[in-house]
Amino acid sequence: MAERNSTGLLMMLEPSPAIAMSLPVEVREKLAELELELSEGDITQKGYEKKRAKLLAPYIPQIKGVEPSLQKENRIQMSQAAPLGSKHNKSRATNTRDERFRSDLHTEAVHAALAKYKERKMPMPSKRRSVLVQSSVEACTPPDNHSAPPDVTGLLEHSLHADRDRPPVASVKVVPRGYNHSSVMETADGVPVNSRVSSKIQQLLNTLKRPKRPSLREFFIDDFEELVDVQQPDPNQPKAEGNQMSPLAGEPLGVVTNWPPSLLASLQRWGITQPRSPCLTALDNAGKPVYTLTYGKLWTRSQKLAFTLLNKLSTRNEPLLLPGDRVALVFPNSDPVMFMVAFYGCLLAELIPVPIEVPLTRKDAGSQQIGFLLGSCGVTLALTTDACQKGLPKAQTGEVVTFKGWPRLLWFVTDGKHVVKPPKDWHPTIREANNEIAYIEYKTSKEGSTMGITVSHPAMLAHCHALTQACGYTEAETICNVLDFKRDAGLWHGVLTSVMTRMHVISIPYSLMKVNPLSWIQKVHTYKARVAVVKSRDMHWSLLAQRDQRDISLSSLRMLIVTDGANPWSISSCDAFLNVFQARGLRPEVICPCASSAEGMTVAIRRPPESGVPPPGKAVLSMSGLSHSVIRVDTEEKLSVLTVQDVGQVMPGALVCVVRVEGTPYLCQTDEVGEICVSSGSTGVAYYGLPGMTKNTFQTIPVRASGGPISGRPFTRTSLLGFVGPDNLVFIVGRMDGLMTVCGRRHNADDVVATALAVEPMKFVYRGRIAVFSVSVLHDERIVVVAEQRPDASEEGSFQWMSRVLQAIDSIHQVGVYCLALVPANTMPKAPLGGIHISETKQKFLEGALHPCNVLMCPHSCVTNLPKPRQKQPEVGPASMIVGNLVAGKRIAQACGRDVAQLEDNDQARKFLYMQDVLQWRAQATPDHPLFLVLNAKGTVSSTASCLQLQKRAERVAMALIEKGRLNPGDHVALVYPPGIDLIATFYGCLYAGCVPVTVRPPHPQNLATTLPTVKMIVEVSKSVCILTTQAIMKLLKSKEAAAAVDVKSWPMVLDTDDLPRTKRLQIYKPPTPEMLAYLDFSVSTMGILAGVKMSHAATSALCRSIKLQCELYPSRQIAICLDPYCGLGFALWCLSSVYSGHQSILVPPLELDSNVSLWLSAVSQYKVRITFCSYSVMEMCTKGLGTQTEALRLRNINLSCVRTCMVVAEERPRITLTQSFSKIFKDLGLSPRAVSTTFGCRVNMAVCLQGTSGPDPTTVYLDMRALRHERVRMVERGSPHSLSLMESGKILPGVKVVIANTETKGPLGDSHLGEVWVSSPHNATGYYTVYGEDALHADHFNTKLSFGDTQTVWARTGYLGFLRRTELTDASGERHDALYVVGSLDETLELRGMRYHPIDIETSVIRSHKCIAECAVFTWTNLLVVVVELSGSEQEALDLVPLVTNVVLEDHYLIVGVVVVVDPGVIPINSRGEKQRMHLRDGFLADQLDPIYVAYNM
Repeated sequence: MAERNSTGLLMMLEPSPAIAMSLPVEVREKLAELELELSEGDITQKGYEKKRAKLLAPYIPQIKGVEPSLQKENRIQMSQAAPLGSKHNKSRATNTRDERFRSDLHTEAVHAALAKYKERKMPMPSKRRSVLVQSSVEACTPPDNHSAPPDVTGLLEHSLHADRDRPPVASVKVVPRGYNHSSVMETADGVPVNSRVSSKIQQLLNTLKRPKRPSLREFFIDDFEELVDVQQPDPNQPKAEGNQMSPLAGEPLGVVTNWPPSLLASLQRWGITQPRSPCLTALDNAGKPVYTLTYGKLWTRSQKLAFTLLNKLSTRNEPLLLPGDRVALVFPNSDPVMFMVAFYGCLLAELIPVPIEVPLTRKDAGSQQIGFLLGSCGVTLALTTDACQKGLPKAQTGEVVTFKGWPRLLWFVTDGKHVVKPPKDWHPTIREANNEIAYIEYKTSKEGSTMGITVSHPAMLAHCHALTQACGYTEAETICNVLDFKRDAGLWHGVLTSVMTRMHVISIPYSLMKVNPLSWIQKVHTYKARVAVVKSRDMHWSLLAQRDQRDISLSSLRMLIVTDGANPWSISSCDAFLNVFQARGLRPEVICPCASSAEGMTVAIRRPPESGVPPPGKAVLSMSGLSHSVIRVDTEEKLSVLTVQDVGQVMPGALVCVVRVEGTPYLCQTDEVGEICVSSGSTGVAYYGLPGMTKNTFQTIPVRASGGPISGRPFTRTSLLGFVGPDNLVFIVGRMDGLMTVCGRRHNADDVVATALAVEPMKFVYRGRIAVFSVSVLHDERIVVVAEQRPDASEEGSFQWMSRVLQAIDSIHQVGVYCLALVPANTMPKAPLGGIHISETKQKFLEGALHPCNVLMCPHSCVTNLPKPRQKQPEVGPASMIVGNLVAGKRIAQACGRDVAQLEDNDQARKFLYMQDVLQWRAQATPDHPLFLVLNAKGTVSSTASCLQLQKRAERVAMALIEKGRLNPGDHVALVYPPGIDLIATFYGCLYAGCVPVTVRPPHPQNLATTLPTVKMIVEVSKSVCILTTQAIMKLLKSKEAAAAVDVKSWPMVLDTDDLPRTKRLQIYKPPTPEMLAYLDFSVSTMGILAGVKMSHAATSALCRSIKLQCELYPSRQIAICLDPYCGLGFALWCLSSVYSGHQSILVPPLELDSNVSLWLSAVSQYKVRITFCSYSVMEMCTKGLGTQTEALRLRNINLSCVRTCMVVAEERPRITLTQSFSKIFKDLGLSPRAVSTTFGCRVNMAVCLQGTSGPDPTTVYLDMRALRHERVRMVERGSPHSLSLMESGKILPGVKVVIANTETKGPLGDSHLGEVWVSSPHNATGYYTVYGEDALHADHFNTKLSFGDTQTVWARTGYLGFLRRTELTDASGERHDALYVVGSLDETLELRGMRYHPIDIETSVIRSHKCIAECAVFTWTNLLVVVVELSGSEQEALDLVPLVTNVVLEDHYLIVGVVVVVDPGVIPINSRGEKQRMHLRDGFLADQLDPIYVAYNM
C-alpha cells in the first residue's frame, strides 16, 4: 500500500479565529491595508495572496515533530468507515433537499462559503410586467423606488447614486462636431437619470471601472494572427506523485459443474423442470400484485411469440423477419411481464431485441435520436402491448404516426390473442452461447446522440455468471427491482440474472413509486426479499414518506444494491437511509453500492458481508485537487471537499486499470484520477454501426509510461472517472458525460448541482430539476446552470437565490458560472423515467428555445481568455512614413474623378452661374418641356411641372415673400412641405427673391410630440424669419396638439402658398458673387447631432454639373427618384438636377410605398427608366414586402430589364447583403445583376461617389475584421473566417479629389491603408451653419491641409473611415481605376479594449444569432457595451436572446456585452435614409423611455 500513499495534504493558510486574534496589531493593520488595496484594484489577486501568505507565515502553527520542509508531504490515510450506526442515531430532518445530492457537511461548507461574501446584492434585471410569466403581482419590481443595485464585481464597496432630478434631454442635439462625445452626450456625470435602468447601469459601471489585469504592451506585426489569451498552467497546481498503478484483477470466475451453456438453455431447464416456480410479480399503481409469471408460463409464452414472429408475419409471401434481424421492444414501465415474454421470445426466434422507451408525443425529449438509432439498426417491426398501442398518437388513417426522425415501423401487439400456438413438432433451436449479438441496449451520449451498445450471447452469459458469483445469488431467492427493467442494472438483475439462477423478481413500477415512495420497502417486508436493487433517489423518496410507517422490517435484506453508487453524492443518501432504517432492522453492511456503465456493464460492486471482504472505505478528497485530476486527502472541516464511498471490489473475472482521460491511454499514477477501463468477457462488444467509435471505446490498449501495452487483451472504456484506493477498493468521483473542462481544470456536473442545492433552494426551485452542462464559447467550456423555478417564487427571492448560487459555486469549486437560467415549472425536457434530459436541455439552450423566466449571465468573471487589450504605439513621424511607403513601393492613397475643365460637352447651362438663371433660360428656350412628374400611391400622376409652369409658380412665391412677407435679400426662409412640386417651386421662388431657402421635413400629424420639436429646432437654428407651407400644415403648426409639444407662439411669420395671386413682372434678384449663400442643408446625423451646411451658388452649380456628367443626363432622359427631398443628395436630385440638366424626373415620395410597396418598381417599369435612385429603407421595403410576390409582379408586366443603374443614396458603408438580396429577388423581373450600386456623400460634400452610367462595375473586397479593429486593412479570400465583404461606394465624381489621411497626424496614407476620407471639389459645402457660430471649431472640417506631402490643396474632412485601392480595371480615360471603400463613420465607432469597432459589424453578428431578432443596435456607455435587440417573437422568448447575444459577440468580436435590452419591434429609431439613430436610442435608454421587455445586466 506504500506506493499509494504519496499524496501531499493541502496546506491551510487560513488562520483560525484564535490565531487571528493573537496576531500583533501591526500585522492586523497590514492585512487590512492589503484587503483595501485588493478591493480598490491596486493589487492583483495573486499579489494579494503572496503578500498575505508572507505576513501570516510566522504565525501559522507548525505540525509538531515534523520538519517544516516535510509538512507538504503529509501522506494519504483513507479513514476506514467506523461502524455507521454508532454516531448518528437521531433521525435527521429530511425534507430540506434532494438527498441524492445531499451532504450536511457540504451544506455547511456552502453556507460557510456564502458567509465569507458580504451581503452584497447584485443588480436585478428589469422585466416588463407582462413577462413575469408566473409570479404574483407583488413580486414585480416596483418601477421607481428601487433600491440601488449592488456592486456586481466586488471591486467597490460604495455604490454611487446617480442624481435623479435632471431635466430630460431634447431628442435632437445641436452640437458643433468638433466636440468630443462625452460633452455631446452628457455621459457618466450628467446623465438624465430618472429611473431604475439608469441608476442600475450607473452602478454597474462603477463596479466595472477596474480592469481585470493590467494589459501588456503589445507590438503588432503586419501579418499578425490575433490569438486568444491561452491560459498558462499554474506552476503551483498539484501534480500526481505516486507510482504507476498496476492493473487490478477480480477473483477468478468460479467453475460450476451444471452451469448452463446459454441463458436460453437456463430458461428451458427452469421452464420444464420448475414450471410452477414464480419468476416475476407485476404490481399495479396501488401496489397490488396484478400477475405472477411462472417459469413455465414464461417458457411457453416466449415459444408462442417466437413461432409467431418467424412464421406468421410475412410480406408478399416472404417472411417479414429473418434470424439476426433487429426488433424494437416498446413496453411501458408498468408492464414487466409482457416485456420479459417479448425479450425471451425474440431471443428464442434468434431476433435481436432493441428495448426503447414508449414515445408519448412527437416531441418527446430525445425521441428523435431514438428514431435515428432504430433507423441505423434497420428496425422495421416494433413489439408492444395492446394498451400501449392504443395510447400511441394516431394518424387519420388510424395507423400509429411516424415519429420525427423515426423509420416507418410495423406495430405488432404481443397479447395472447395475436400469437399462435406452435405445432407439436416445432421446437426453438437452443444453441450454445456463440458470438452472435444477443440484444442492443441504447445509451444517450453527452452530446445527445443515441448509440446502440451490442451485447453478445457469451457476454450476456458471463455477466450473469459474474453477478451471481459477486452477489451470492441462490435459487428461489426473492429480489425487489425498483429500476427500469429495459436497460442497465434493472435488465441485468431483474430480467437476465434472475432467470439464470431461478429467482423471483418483484418489479416496482415508476408510476407506483411516484404515488407511494415507500412501496419498495413495503414489498421487501411483505415478500421477505433478500435483495433490493435501487437508486439513491428511491432511498431519498422513501425517507420523505417513512414517518407514517411503523410496522415494516428490512431485516430480511442481505443486499441493498445501490446502482448509482458511482454518483459521488450517493453516500449521503446511504448514510441518511441507514440512519433512519437501522431501527427497522437494516444492517449497515447490507448497503452495497456498485459502479456500472452501459459499455462496461457492472464494473465493481461491494460484496455482501458473508463473502469475507475488507470493510467499506470512505475518502475525503480536496475538490481543488480533483479538478487537476489529482487525489489529495483533506479534512472534513475544509469547505471544498468531496466525500466519496467505495463501490467495492472489481467483478469476478475482470481486469481493471485507470487511464488518462485525454490522448494516449497511459496508465495513471496511484494518486491520479482517470477513466476506469475493464477487460473481461462480460462487457458490451460494440456501438452498433459505428466502427470508429467502437475501436476507441471497446478496443483500447492501455500503455505503461514506457509506451508498452499492459496486456495483450483489449480493454473497454467505462466512462467512469475514479481511482483504486487502499484494500483494492474502487472509488468513483464522476462520469465522463458530466465532465466539464474549464480553463484546463475538470469539474463534475453532479458536484456543481450539489453545491447549487445546498443553497437552500426549497422556496425558489425544484430540487430534482437542475441541469448543469458546459457550452463552448471563445475556445473554452463555460458552465451553464438551468433550474425550474417554483410558480410561487418571487422575482426578488429567485434573483437572490441565483446570486448566492453563483457565489457558492465560485467559492467551493473556484470556477465561475457563465449563465444561470430559471425556467417556468415543468418546462425542462424530461427523461423517460423522471429526471432531466440534459443533452436536450443544452440543445434548447443553444437554439434559444428554453424560454427562461430569469437569466443571470456572468461573462465578466468567467471569461478570462480574451485577447489582451491593444495599446496604441507611439505614432511614426511623417518623414519616416513617406520613406516607409516609398521603400515598400506603396503609392500614396489619392484619387480623383475626371477633370471637369477638359470635358468638352455642349452644356448650355454652364454659361449660367446661378440656378435661377438656368430655370429662366429653360422657361424661355423650352417652355413646355416637362421637368417633373409626381406619382401618388395608386401610381397615377398627381402633379406635373414644365419649365414655364415652374418658372411662373416660383415668381408668384417670390412676389409673396417680397410683398406679403416684406423679406429682404439674404433672409432665411424655412420651406415646410410634403414631397412634391410645391417644395421645388418655393425653393426657386426664394432664389428669385434673394432669400436663402431651408427645406424642412413637415411634422407627422400622428406623431407631433417627437417630430415637431425637430422642425422647431431647425427653424430656430437656421434663423429663419419666415415659414412657407401649405394651409393644412399651417393649421397643424398652430394646433392645440402642437402646443403640447412646442411653444406655438414663438413661430416666426407663417405664409401659406396654396392660393397665390398672379404676379406682375418680377425683378429677379442677382447675387453679387457666386460665392454667396444659395441654400442651407440641414440634417440630423446618426449621432443625433443636427448640422446645417452652407451651399454657395457656385457649389450648387458645380454639384449639378458633376452629377450631369457622371450620369450622362440630358433633356431626353427620364430618371426615377424614390428619395426624401429634404437634404443631401436626395434634395439635389429632387430639386436641382432636372432644372440644370433638363431631364425629366419621375418623383416617387417614399411615404407612398407604405400603402403600395410596388409603386417605385412599377413606375420604373412603366416609364422604362434607365437610371433610378432610391434609399436603403426603400430597398428594404421592396425586398421584405415583395420578396415572395415576384410571380404576381411578372403577371402585372413589371419588367426591370430597362434599368442600367439603380443607385442607393447613402451616407454609410454599402449594405452589401441588402443590395445582393435585392438583385437576387428581382433578377426574375429582368433586373441586371450589375445594375445595383451605391453612392457616397456626407455633410461636407453631398456627392463624393456615384456609380454613373459608364466606367467599370463596382468591385467587392474581403477584409479581415480583426485587422480592421486594429485600424489596418488586410485582404482575405472570400468565405475565410472573420471576413467582411465590402463593396466599392461608386465612382468618384468628375472634379472630385480624394485622399486618405491619418486621423491623428493628418499625413497622407498609402494605398490600402485605413484612414479618414478627405475630399476636395468645387461642390464642397463652404462650412457649417450652426446656432453657436463657433466656426473655428469646424474650420478644419471644411478647409484643412495635409501635414506633409501635398500641403497646398485645401481639403474637407468627411468624418468617415475608408481606404483607396488601385484595381486591375481601367476607367473611361484608360487609367487604372482607383476604388474608394467606405468602412464607416468615425463618430460612430466604438473604442473598446483599445480597438475600434464599427457598430454595424456587431449588429450583424447579433441579428444572426436568433431567428426572433428583428433588428439590433449597439452603443457604449462609458466602458459598457449595450446591445438593444428588437424581439419579433412572443415575449416568452425575450430571455432566450440574452445568452445567445452574449455568446455571439464574444465569439465574433472578443467583447463582453454589459447590458442586453430586449424591446418591441420598431423601438430602434431609424431616420429617413434608413440609418439607425443609435444616439437617440442611447438617450431613450438612459432616460428609461424604451419600455423594454427585459433588461439583463451581464455581471
